[in-house]
Amino acid sequence: MTAFNDESGSGDALRRALGVNRRRFLSTCTAVAAGAVAAPVLGASPALAQDRDRGHGHGHGHGRGHVLVPPGKRGIILYTVRDATARDPLASDLPSGFREVFKQLARHGYRQVEFAGYNQHANAPGGAGLESVAGARLLRSWLDEYGLRAQGNHGFIPPSWPLTSTDLDTFKKHLEIANILGMDHMGTGGDPTGSSYRADWDVAAEKWNALGKIARREGIKLYTHNHDAAYGFLLDGGPPDAQGRPTRSSGIRKLEYFLKVTDPKLVWLEMDIFWAHVAQYKFHTYTAHDGSTREKVFDPAGLVSRHNKRYPLFHAKDGVVSTTNGMGYDMVPFGTGVIDYTTFFSRVGERNYHNPMVEDDNSPSATDPAQSLREAKISYDNLAALRAKKR
Repeated sequence: MTAFNDESGSGDALRRALGVNRRRFLSTCTAVAAGAVAAPVLGASPALAQDRDRGHGHGHGHGRGHVLVPPGKRGIILYTVRDATARDPLASDLPSGFREVFKQLARHGYRQVEFAGYNQHANAPGGAGLESVAGARLLRSWLDEYGLRAQGNHGFIPPSWPLTSTDLDTFKKHLEIANILGMDHMGTGGDPTGSSYRADWDVAAEKWNALGKIARREGIKLYTHNHDAAYGFLLDGGPPDAQGRPTRSSGIRKLEYFLKVTDPKLVWLEMDIFWAHVAQYKFHTYTAHDGSTREKVFDPAGLVSRHNKRYPLFHAKDGVVSTTNGMGYDMVPFGTGVIDYTTFFSRVGERNYHNPMVEDDNSPSATDPAQSLREAKISYDNLAALRAKKR
């Protein structure tokens, strides 16, 4: 979607954006009433959105332009198949533990993985906990065996600030593990702070700049990952509340401010495109310092394009529109939803730099043990099928 920034408060920009989605939503979910409000389209210009409505689809078309995600850049975060790594190999014939899961993911076609911790079932080769130098060496041997590259980890970021000696030692241990595994990046699955206040983001930036400097000395790029709240609006002005805190916004989003106040040589980001899309749906108006209501629709692809080298990784997860859960979307396997990844990846470019990691929080099933790895294959095929639209 083109970046809309209508400071007049007229609502025309959001109405146009919602209109595009409403057509798509009604075509894919006939149970929705005609007056339902759906979420904006992620990263699609009006012209490209109209092309999709004419049947150009969600990125599966062949015979179009170049491949948007090169084979070596197709990855998955292991959280998506966490039930498989945690499975007891003595109780199931399905892939279980890191080694067998790596083998299966490589068969699917994946070439990169992002860790979400280093624990597996105790009966799997290597035992339960591999968060050690010896464990990392074992994991690296399996990655090499199956032609996989570790590209990140949602792991330890010190909770203390200033850093305690214990937290610093643990952080350095994780950097050593990352280097053994061959990672260029190490990060976390959480936001730098859960606060909406500028002063707290200033503290978070100070901390992340310091951590990033430590990581850089070890040859690692430190990254933070977003959920929807981090792309909400920063409270940075207006009349103070009873505690003296600001109550209104200049219209800058929290992570946009974080990008501004962190060193681009020390701190990096991983955009979770699904949660950025949810933020686009939820956070489109704010109360300005003068008390007026302003409209500013989030353009995730536009933000990445303006700070392209700051976003070496993405979480590529998909969603179908929901008007009942407050988020605008329900998560589904990659390529089976409505988020326009063809347009997103085309707009951000740098296809040999970015590392998209497929993710679906809902893939593990209590009743279908094979579901997560099966859906990992579906997601891989859909990621591989993305082609740029010929002009």
